[in-house]
Amino acid sequence: MAKGLLVIKIGSSSLTSKTGHLDHSRLVHFVEEMTHLMDENYQVVLVTSGAVAAGYSSMGYAQRPRTIQQKQASAAVGQSILMQAYTEAFRQHQYVTAQLLVTRADFRDATRFKHISETLTELLKRRVIPIINENDTTSVDELTFGDNDLLSALVSGMLHADMLCLLTDINGVYDQNPFHHKHAKKYHYIDTVSDHLLTEIDESVSRVGTGGMRSKLIAAKTANDAGVSAFIGTGLGKHSFSDVLLGKGNGTYVGHFSKKTMSLTKQWILYHSHPVGHVQVDSGAALALLKQNKSLLPAGVVSAKGPFSAGDIIDVYENHLLIGRGKVSCSDEELQTLLTTQSKEKLTKAIINRNFLVTI
Repeated sequence: MAKGLLVIKIGSSSLTSKTGHLDHSRLVHFVEEMTHLMDENYQVVLVTSGAVAAGYSSMGYAQRPRTIQQKQASAAVGQSILMQAYTEAFRQHQYVTAQLLVTRADFRDATRFKHISETLTELLKRRVIPIINENDTTSVDELTFGDNDLLSALVSGMLHADMLCLLTDINGVYDQNPFHHKHAKKYHYIDTVSDHLLTEIDESVSRVGTGGMRSKLIAAKTANDAGVSAFIGTGLGKHSFSDVLLGKGNGTYVGHFSKKTMSLTKQWILYHSHPVGHVQVDSGAALALLKQNKSLLPAGVVSAKGPFSAGDIIDVYENHLLIGRGKVSCSDEELQTLLTTQSKEKLTKAIINRNFLVTI
């Protein structure tokens, strides 16, 4: 039985040299650290950036391209280069790799979301290292906003991982950019990623990557919400990943380290679904949902806005404040009928069952 599961995200800045080329020595270092964990019976999933950085020099560009077309073309070339480098490095340690290229559309479709989870589970069962990347050739958002940070968080929640490691070229979270401010203060541990912290963090973009520290904190918060603790740091040094697990990592730990997990169904509802309507509930219903883990009954609904059908995802509001999201069991027309009657069904029928409701 595996000791634990780590999802490790490696950013472009961690994989490239000062000239912007793919740094094979760094890649080999990270592979050695991952195989060390696997030799110790841990499971590892790798989410990696670097396709654009690996490919743009082969395209003849003197520096990282700026246009979407150039970036997507560089990613198309670089993805095979990057995957070949990982495959050869892992093969030196007798491990097999598997490639998964995904987009947000894959996560938004409930069936595809389930299939991704099942595929990853089977690969891990067979001791294969899944290597995941956003499909840069078709996904514009990844090339603009650094969604591999978020992707790794979503994967960690999907697999109920023990920890998400977000590797970058900075050894943790600082109150100011340490490259520009020599007196910047490092956070060794952050219990909760608050909105205030996100506004205070000095956002920066590396010379080759697309995500900054704020992106990583948002990813860490997403992982925490799904029950996964997170680490942000460099991952450099011998046995660096083992040190992370021992609480000695060179970086910042984020999260309360609870083992409370969120089901795949609720993860999909919260992070990937598209709500098509909403209901307003009274204070009593809000209390039952938020504090008592109850289902939503018609008696607690003040108003509804559709159109929606049974099985659709809708939002739940109290005083126009979003408090939840879930799969509704009836149409808006059926709900309106229930709201205007005094039948027993009004007091007993679950409009949103608690198993398909996520509070926010």
